[in-house]
This record gives sequence, structure tokens and C-alpha cells, in this order.
Amino acid sequence: MSEMISLKDVSLSFGQRIIFDNISVTIPKGKITAVMGPSGTGKTTLLKLMTKQILPQSGEITVMGKNLEQLSRNQLFDLRKQMGLLFQSGALFTDMSVFDNVAFALREHTQLSEELINTLVLLKLEAVGLRALKDAKPSSLSGGQARRVALARAIALDPQLLLYDEPFTGQDPISMGVLIRLIKNLNDALDLTSIIVSHDVEEVLSIADYVYILSGGKIIAHGTAEEIKADQNIWVQQFIQGLSDGPVPFNLPTTALKDELLS
Repeated sequence: MSEMISLKDVSLSFGQRIIFDNISVTIPKGKITAVMGPSGTGKTTLLKLMTKQILPQSGEITVMGKNLEQLSRNQLFDLRKQMGLLFQSGALFTDMSVFDNVAFALREHTQLSEELINTLVLLKLEAVGLRALKDAKPSSLSGGQARRVALARAIALDPQLLLYDEPFTGQDPISMGVLIRLIKNLNDALDLTSIIVSHDVEEVLSIADYVYILSGGKIIAHGTAEEIKADQNIWVQQFIQGLSDGPVPFNLPTTALKDELLS
């Protein structure tokens, strides 16, 4: 199976804090790959590496066959035009209408006529079920609607690669169900490659073709959703079952409470 992204022996630290310790990740073309793990394990940082917002201390990262470290500024910008990113917050422009938010990238990065842009924007909004809200401002949208508009904007330039940064955060069950269906349907219909960074276990495992679980700077498990569920690694089981105590302790190690109280 051909690769969309490859990270080989990548290490990254911020000061004394190790984020990634010699990890390797392969993202196949045309599939939905999930990157999961507890909060603070570097999931969003991994997306920043894949888009060359930051560079690792060591290792090699290739995206669509291109070594990121060797790309010029212009080459990097051209590569990023083939990527769509759904931010955690949606990050819509608050003073623009829904229509203008989706049209933004088309106006900035293409020479298309307004007539053609109008057609494309309406098609993207139709794909996420919100064409009726094209004239609305983001402030009038529900959280789920705002996330769907952000998804329409992310696919405006027909990217090959879609990156989702915690797409289900703050969503009610109905909105979450809609987003799950949209991500799956868009990936299949548009022949996309999707990467979902999330800690929403049940939702992600329902649509992911392949899963990586991060913890402590390492890849502690990877495989299909079924393989992850069957993995007996105690770190994996604590995460996917949401156990309050285990390898990630409820109480952080410190001195005994009685010793501190009596000192």
C-alpha cells in the first residue's frame, strides 16, 4: 500500500521534556488513520511536524513523497495547499459569513472567477448539509454547525490530505454522530487520506482503518480498531476503557500524606 506520510525514527524534545522518542509512523493513502492517546502526549504536535510548523531534532518526515526538511518555502506552501486542516476550535473568521469563510482559500490561492467560486462554495456547503446557512455569521451557529462549516472550508481546495485536530471536542451526541458520518463519507467519496487526532475512543475506532496510540513519547500500540481493542497491553487497556487508575496513576508520586501533614 502506498504511503501518504512517513515518519522515520523521529525524536523531538522541548527543553528537558521528551515529546517523541525515536518514533516511526506510516500513513497510507486513501485511508482514515487515527492518532490517539491521553492529553499531553503530543498528538497535536505530531500534526505540526507533518505540516512543518516545527522540525524534529532527528529523524525524517516525508509527505506525498517529499522530504519536508529539503523543501523551500515556496515548495512547502505548494504542498500545504494540498492539505486541509480542521482546527480544534473550528477557527472560523468571525466577521465573515459562512459563505465567505468557505470561499476564503479559493479567493486567496486561485484565480477562479467569482461565479465559479460561488458554485464551488455551494457544493462544499451542500456536502456538509449547511447550504441553507450560507449567509449566516459564525456567532449564530451551534458548535456542531461551526465545526461542519470549518470542514467545508478545509475541503474547499480539494486537498489530498485532511488533518483533523480533536474534531469531536465539545460536541453533543447528535453533532458528533453527524461529524463521524461526514468524515467517513467525505473520505470515501473524495478519495481522501484522513488523519484524526483524538482521545474520543469509541467514535474514532468506529471509522478508523488504522490506529496509533501514543504515550510517554512512544508508540505503545498500532493496528486496526479490532487489534487495538484486543491488545492486552495495560497502557492500551487503561486508555481505551477510560480507567481512572493504572500505568497512568490517579495520584502522582510524592511523599506520604501523613509525613507531609506531620512535618
